[in-house]
Amino acid sequence: MKIAFIGGGNMGEAMLSAILDKGLSPSQAISVSDIDEARRQHLEQKYGVAVMSDNRQAITRGDVVVLAIKPQNLVEVMAELSGQLNPAQLLLSIIAGARINTLCLGLSHGSVVRAMPNTPAQIGEGVTAWTATPEVTETQKGWASSILGAMGKEIYMDDEKYMDMVTAVSGSGPAYIFLMVEALVDAAVDIGLPRDVAQELVLETLLGSGRFIQRSGKPPAELRRMVTSPGGTTAEALLQLEKGGFSDLIRQAVSAAYNKARGLGGRG
Repeated sequence: MKIAFIGGGNMGEAMLSAILDKGLSPSQAISVSDIDEARRQHLEQKYGVAVMSDNRQAITRGDVVVLAIKPQNLVEVMAELSGQLNPAQLLLSIIAGARINTLCLGLSHGSVVRAMPNTPAQIGEGVTAWTATPEVTETQKGWASSILGAMGKEIYMDDEKYMDMVTAVSGSGPAYIFLMVEALVDAAVDIGLPRDVAQELVLETLLGSGRFIQRSGKPPAELRRMVTSPGGTTAEALLQLEKGGFSDLIRQAVSAAYNKARGLGGRG
């Protein structure tokens, strides 16, 4: 499988690194186009891939063309590449908010996969939801699944309408978790714990709790009840979170992110 990257930013590099680590393609079968010379040099030296500044040249070198540019550059790049893709090539977009219809019309191309990875994909621990046009073949879906799965877990969605919802939950979700960790560490320091100890306790608690949910097979609400003794310390803490409207705030945050995602894509 030959792969051409248009854009060599952080997420594109994460995907490139994962592809090489998993042995999906050798470095000599991968090309990267980027306008930044320093970025090209970095990718060439670190990964041994072919680099260039010409997007049109790059797309001739891939069975899969990964569109990993910034959203604000999409219109310009689509104008440059419109009609240049071979019908047999798969376009795999990881551009936040870029709708399939926009990509198909802007590039005059039918075989398109839209994917939404999240930040932990940069260390191979991400989750990526993706969807595809009817023109995408089963072989091409296999390529997309392998590439996205190399960065963690991948989930196929049969309707693009879910992608903005995914953006609000898993795409923006790491920032919610980072904020919660930040707040919990600060609270631990406020009651007297050294910051380094507080951070280690919080991170290990977070990681262990996530694994416990996965392995127990029980709903989070049931696990919460299991660890909450009536009149105990956990019950007292949860009471304060309930008073502060914690659950409602999470709902409001996800709803706001979803509405913003829809708006960025041109639907309100």
